[in-house]
Amino acid sequence: MSFCPNNAADFDRAACAPASAHATREEIAMKSNYKIAAAVIAGFVLGVGAVSVLHAQAKIPAYSVAEIDVKDQDGYTKDFLPKAQANIRENGGKYLAGGLNKAIRMSGSPPPNRVVLLQFPDMDALKAFGVKQKQLEADVGDKYASFRAIGIEGIEQK
Repeated sequence: MSFCPNNAADFDRAACAPASAHATREEIAMKSNYKIAAAVIAGFVLGVGAVSVLHAQAKIPAYSVAEIDVKDQDGYTKDFLPKAQANIRENGGKYLAGGLNKAIRMSGSPPPNRVVLLQFPDMDALKAFGVKQKQLEADVGDKYASFRAIGIEGIEQK
């Protein structure tokens, strides 16, 4: 047993502490192992999260260019256009450019009276839009206009 003096200058806290307060080498090693294991698990979780974020960012947008020759503007605007706009929104699309008489001829034959450029989150969304749009054109749109549209996969921006 060690001596615990009353004089503060001679006081050794470790010597006067009860035996149960002293950590053994095994306990110190065990605590280190837990810290290492916790660090490895945290690193793994962060790595998985980073990969998920990068994968989500890797989706490349897709675009559609539609050439529309409107024959009946009133019917097109009232009957077809609201349904087409709803289809665009449902598939995450947005207008980038175009409209009635907004396109000019750069070369070749002149454009029809309506040309529209749309953007979608990815090619899958564009394809889903295209399936429904094709049916909508056949059911309603062909009464008021003729359609030609193409889809283009975007490129990764750097």
